[in-house]
Amino acid sequence: MKLTILGTGFIARFYAESLHAQRRKDAIHVVYSRNEDRARKFAGDYKLAHYFTDMDDAVNHPATDTVIIALPNNLHEAAVMACVKAKKNVLCTKPLGRTSAEAKRMLDAVEAAGIFAGYLEDLCYTPKFLKSCASIRAGALGRIFWTKSREAHPGPHSDWFWDKEQSGGGAIIDLGCHCVEIGRNFIGKDIRPVEVMCWADTQVHPIEAEDHAIGLVKYANGAISQFEVSWAFRGGMDLRDEVMGTEGTIWLNGFLRTGFEMFSTGKGGYVAEKSETDRGWLFPVGDEAHELGYSHMFTDMFDSIETRREPLETFYDAYIVNCILDAAYSSAKTKLWEPVKIDDWRGKDIVENTSHLVSYDDEFYLIKEETLSDGEVKLILKNKKTNEIIQRRL
Repeated sequence: MKLTILGTGFIARFYAESLHAQRRKDAIHVVYSRNEDRARKFAGDYKLAHYFTDMDDAVNHPATDTVIIALPNNLHEAAVMACVKAKKNVLCTKPLGRTSAEAKRMLDAVEAAGIFAGYLEDLCYTPKFLKSCASIRAGALGRIFWTKSREAHPGPHSDWFWDKEQSGGGAIIDLGCHCVEIGRNFIGKDIRPVEVMCWADTQVHPIEAEDHAIGLVKYANGAISQFEVSWAFRGGMDLRDEVMGTEGTIWLNGFLRTGFEMFSTGKGGYVAEKSETDRGWLFPVGDEAHELGYSHMFTDMFDSIETRREPLETFYDAYIVNCILDAAYSSAKTKLWEPVKIDDWRGKDIVENTSHLVSYDDEFYLIKEETLSDGEVKLILKNKKTNEIIQRRL
């Protein structure tokens, strides 16, 4: 791929580090920044031939066939439309829009133009996550009925995140987009999200947006997906996921306390993203870009472009995430379950709640079967006609 990257901030540098270290045949040739000094420095750091402060010049440069958007949220739509006009492949960082309306305009535009559009949702590409999804698809966990995703850290690196107008919100729009899409992947992206209950508040920082939130997303098949997000967590970046199914459970720890621990008196410098200290007991990450999913993400995107297939994460997925987050913000205000409003649903139309009733025989449902310490097997049964609950030893 011949790449242009729009943006020179923290995420742009993470992308550049990943791109120049993975497939070896993909390279950034052009960078755009609103600040010329930053554009020049970025180009120098990554040995890029061209840098611009005009977005159209960067997007339309002949050395580019694919554009990566790593800009503040309020600039995503303009950048996508520039790619549409130029008929260039476009990959956009999360969240796609500040609202579902913004995301829908971008989705409609790329589809009308017939250009490739990928959603850079890196946490849906981590090695642990991909293997978990494969296990779920293979039936290892049975029917998925509950998921939980948590992302918490001391807050973003750049000033625009903290500005509600530029970002579109606070911790929900910044981190909830990850957690919601993780839950969708576990439950099934063809299952419709129907309503959301969310609590959000500004508990620590002097900002207008929320810095802490917890939400529940209810799906048409009865599954519940929980998200917990915070810009007020102290101690680094906490990424954890849980999945419960009728046949099993998965626990994931994506970044903090993953088996790499180090003590230092503070002379080593950088430790890991969002780490608040460089002394004492520390939790480094071996290969941050890999562990956060960037390597697998870009490989999937570029392979998808070359083979003309959809990537694992699309602009449509991004639109559905924005619809769910819209409902979360509404619920945070009303303190009620709020419907997820989707103008263009492409999944299953009707999904009946999978029955939780397991027959033991013609007379009873099975509630639980367990082997006791004396070796006997105990059954907890429910009478199908009377609803009486009994226990029986075998």
